[in-house]
Amino acid sequence: MFGSLNLPIAAGVGLRAPHVREVLATRPALPWFEVHSENYFADGGPALAALQRIRADYPLSLHGVGMSLGSSDPIDRDHIGKLKRLIARVEPAQVSEHLCWSSVGGRNFNDLLPLPYNDEALAHVCGRVARVQDLLGREIAFENVSAYVAFPDATMTESEFVASVARRTGCKLLLDVNNVYVNAVNHGFDADAYIAAIPPDAVAEYHLAGFDAGDLCLIDTHGAPISGDVWALFARTVRRIGPRPTLIEWDTDIPAFSVLKGEARTAQRILGTIDAIAA
Repeated sequence: MFGSLNLPIAAGVGLRAPHVREVLATRPALPWFEVHSENYFADGGPALAALQRIRADYPLSLHGVGMSLGSSDPIDRDHIGKLKRLIARVEPAQVSEHLCWSSVGGRNFNDLLPLPYNDEALAHVCGRVARVQDLLGREIAFENVSAYVAFPDATMTESEFVASVARRTGCKLLLDVNNVYVNAVNHGFDADAYIAAIPPDAVAEYHLAGFDAGDLCLIDTHGAPISGDVWALFARTVRRIGPRPTLIEWDTDIPAFSVLKGEARTAQRILGTIDAIAA
């Protein structure tokens, strides 16, 4: 096993069920993989066994979608316990979650819902992040989410809110560049100004994904190639913040694994070009 390693500063791929067998059979020349934590909460079975075999050869990141960090419900100790057991089994280089809420009153929603950007929500979510890190006994990274509504009682911008969470908690940010672009278009703000507001030393990882253009807004589907505008924003982000581990996400209408490897090669070229310029 790799033990406790940092993720390579290189382009990895989100590992989804249709590609597990191919990865096990071919051991592709990719630097790392990321999986959704909740898919491996079972105490045994073939999926967990396959993940452990892959982990023997690749660094791994666990990315959660169900912790509901921003909820007003009590922290789900059962969820935390399952995640903690998974962490012990696969020894991931990084553990991350979304800066959002997805449950209230004991009811869970199949969505990642945004927080109001105000002082009350900031204090609430920072306390929750600190508590989760204490329960896990390790640092987590949090991801900025795509949003289709804005709260009228917001007193700060999204980028100010995200940066403040990172500064107050000391935890890292998983900066989803596609989500920045989608929100910038949908809510009419400057994506580059958002990136400029983020403290570079807080950024641990980048995510890249595809969106669909709906009639009224862009929709973050993770089911399409990364757009040219997002690639351009990614290049500007890396130039400003610096190279970081970068993940290609594709969760719906999943294509052949070769398509994901092609997207990773494009990301790697950008990382390498920027790195060469910085050197």
